Amino acid sequence: MIEERISEMGIALPSAPAPPAGSYIPVARSGSLLYVSGQIPQKDGKIVFAGKVSDSNVTRAQESARLCAINILAQAKSHLGDLERVERIVSLTGFVNSVPEFTQHPKVINAASDLLVEIFGGERGSHSRMAVGASSLPLGVMTEIGAVIQAKG
Repeated sequence: MIEERISEMGIALPSAPAPPAGSYIPVARSGSLLYVSGQIPQKDGKIVFAGKVSDSNVTRAQESARLCAINILAQAKSHLGDLERVERIVSLTGFVNSVPEFTQHPKVINAASDLLVEIFGGERGSHSRMAVGASSLPLGVMTEIGAVIQAKG
């Protein structure tokens, strides 16, 4: 049902999520909680959204955040085998690679939050969140987002 909804939304999850780019694992499980490492806006191994976020490119930064959320789902599916096993999205931590005077970080990360609520519904998709600015992010990406997801069983 969840993956059908994703498909109906015109979203294709990566068949193979990005491997770790350092000394960490993409998903760590503790009890029913999955801690998904920060995901960046990459597709097919290539960075899609790079550069500094400013008031002039908020829409592009939102697309970057949305792609991060899609990559979070790909990691969760790879770990769980099926997104139906997602009990709820617990929390997101979003970083925005922004110019110093930028203050719309929540507006950027809303794109990821809104997508997850649209996919999982209000009860399963609503979550706590942080949205902060950063002076730089790995590989110069616009956004990086990590997640905590509660799994069934």
